[in-house]
Amino acid sequence: MPKRIPDQELDAILAVVGADPEGARVSTIRQGLPYGLPPRMLQRRLALLVEQKRLIAEGQRRGRRYRVPPATPTVDGNLVALGDEARLEVVPLSPEARALKQAIRAPVRTRRPVGYQRAFLDAYRPNVTYYLPAETRQRLLEIGRPPGGERPAATYARTIYSRLLIDLSWNSSRLEGNTYSILETERLLELGEAAESKDALEAQMILNHKAAIELLVEQADEIGFNRYTILNLHALLADNLLGDPRAGGRLRRIPVGIDGTVYHPLEVPHIIEECFDQILDTAAAITDPFEQAFFTLVHLAYLQGFEDVNKRVSRLAANIPLIRGNLCPLSFVDVPERAYIDGVLAIYELNRVELLRDVFIWACERSSARYSAVRQSLGEPDPFRLRYRAPVAEVVAAVVRAAMDKRDATALARQRAAEQVPAADRARFVEVAETELMSLHEGNIARYRLRPAEYQAWRAGWR
Repeated sequence: MPKRIPDQELDAILAVVGADPEGARVSTIRQGLPYGLPPRMLQRRLALLVEQKRLIAEGQRRGRRYRVPPATPTVDGNLVALGDEARLEVVPLSPEARALKQAIRAPVRTRRPVGYQRAFLDAYRPNVTYYLPAETRQRLLEIGRPPGGERPAATYARTIYSRLLIDLSWNSSRLEGNTYSILETERLLELGEAAESKDALEAQMILNHKAAIELLVEQADEIGFNRYTILNLHALLADNLLGDPRAGGRLRRIPVGIDGTVYHPLEVPHIIEECFDQILDTAAAITDPFEQAFFTLVHLAYLQGFEDVNKRVSRLAANIPLIRGNLCPLSFVDVPERAYIDGVLAIYELNRVELLRDVFIWACERSSARYSAVRQSLGEPDPFRLRYRAPVAEVVAAVVRAAMDKRDATALARQRAAEQVPAADRARFVEVAETELMSLHEGNIARYRLRPAEYQAWRAGWR
């Protein structure tokens, strides 16, 4: 994956530019930095700051100057750039969380180096210890639970699947520094078209999220806090992104370091194995789905059990109890990158959950508000389609991959109905399968795990 640019480097550039109200040239910025940066690396950081609207670029080529946009107070009383709403830290923070934010934003050289503290994990007792207060857990349950009573696992996620696939893939990648826009992400996921001038590793990161989300939704009845699920989540998210291909889905056997923090993860492989199994056992024993999700978000990231891609695994694994419990999935929509990173650093360096907890709660509330509106616009799911979702999908995929025409498609649907469906439901099954085929287009083929080339070949002969 593209190497993440440390926030300290960006802050140093902003400080140099901010000291010159008339705007700073590139040469001035380079001379004012406390460290040397090659020209291309500096240009990349400047381009990122402009894209994030933290800097304004004026002029062309050698005459180009950079300046900080006018500022206005936020609700926290801090100054932020006008128009930079994507980076406003609007997450409501408790006093404890504010203190943690100040502590972990101190210069790295002033923070005390720390290693993995197993006592942090050992101190947690499922259903006795709670990171989330009782009233918070109850509120999240109320806003995250769809109306209509009990439904099969993943019903909610499947209802909003197309939107969730884009949102969670984009937001989780964005939190890793991925520069794809949400529209570029949508085109990549729906059409298989990578954005021009973007690093191929960024496209790979997003496509890996798609595969991991499909695992969570399609195997909702089988996933859980076990080695199969978490190791395979990592294998999917890390596909084609690691230097050692064998490291995908395998707990690490080598030391790792993390830029921008004084935290040093465990180095002994057998202790990593022990802690990993303990995390899974503890998570599996937690009964409240939101406590379970947050515990997972905290401890999988803290352990750093894999060579890379640990935070991504923790974010998607946090969705396991929500998807299984038919609750609103957590897509991290609108979560500011810096707020999330601050919360994780507080876990790494201080073993304090308050900052990440406030981000998590706010993220759950934002996701619930978003998908409640989406779900209402889509209406309630058809129970018949839910019951036969898998065999219908198999028919659709088989028809497309074999490039069948309408006559052969109907024959296959009738054959599958006779083999797999009770007599009373067969006619409706054929109707649903045919309707799905008639509704198939480039924007919804992902739900059937079809490739654009397969769809195009089938569509050319669909008559």
